[in-house]
Amino acid sequence: MANSHNLFQVFNTDLQITDTKKNRLINSRDNLRKKIKDYFTEKHPGYYPKFFMQGSYKMGTLIRRKDDTCDIDDGVYFNSNPDGVTCTTLQTWVKNAVEGTTDSISHRKKCITVDYKADYNIDLPVYLFDKDAEDHPSLAIKDGDWREDDPKEMISAFNNAKDKNGQLLRIVRYLKAWCDYKRQKMPSGLAMTVLAIDNIQTNDRDDVALKFTLIEIEKELKRHFKCIVPATPNDDIFAEYDESRKNNFMSNLADFIADAKKAVDEEKNQLRASHLWQKHLGERFPDGKDEDEEKVAASTIAPVVGASKPYYE
Repeated sequence: MANSHNLFQVFNTDLQITDTKKNRLINSRDNLRKKIKDYFTEKHPGYYPKFFMQGSYKMGTLIRRKDDTCDIDDGVYFNSNPDGVTCTTLQTWVKNAVEGTTDSISHRKKCITVDYKADYNIDLPVYLFDKDAEDHPSLAIKDGDWREDDPKEMISAFNNAKDKNGQLLRIVRYLKAWCDYKRQKMPSGLAMTVLAIDNIQTNDRDDVALKFTLIEIEKELKRHFKCIVPATPNDDIFAEYDESRKNNFMSNLADFIADAKKAVDEEKNQLRASHLWQKHLGERFPDGKDEDEEKVAASTIAPVVGASKPYYE
């Protein structure tokens, strides 16, 4: 059968953001942090913002999307709320602090988004964290109430699940790239990360590991269509999916599994196998060599199932 492991290594490299973009991201993040600190010092001196990078950047699973954009999450934390303002008000103050940074800044339900068009977004979720009275920070919800939410627990859960060879990291990137390529309201990067943590099937080859991980994901979702985040408040990402969105995802998943099986178990020609992967991962997945390989029994490449610092930076 065709061995596409080396092609996946090339693909994994291509999915990662360049050093140039990474430097721009960090410079923009630092500029936003300074603006927020200066604003609160001047306008609301009883509030002292602190920051914690979270999400895919912190976990190392950030990908460069097919339109060459990406996004990062930088949490804005307050240890007290002396004026007793609402979630929406505190979010609005953070938005006011970064106004003028770009032409596109939006106040979303769970964050302030600063859009650096055609390059990247920086999301600024706002938290209240009285570490003396609470075990977890509370996330500000626009036009709602505070909700206990602890992104650091998600990072810990991911780090605990990682294997020494970094295969979980790569599998998450492949799954996110698949959803990015398909779009059509496919699951979020967080959802695919959770599904990978729960269902990873490691192997010496990434193409084999991905195939078996997809199979395991489908098996579990057919049993219970849930995606429980392993962090406070342990919410189900799929709870609000309607039948149309659920069926769309499960249909795409079934198609991906069918072609993954063909690529790994049946196709001897690496070029033809790469075309099967490209149907689901896009043209960034490289072409293989137009040559045949000896067929190996699938049983010989079975999966291996496995898979005190300050809060702020």
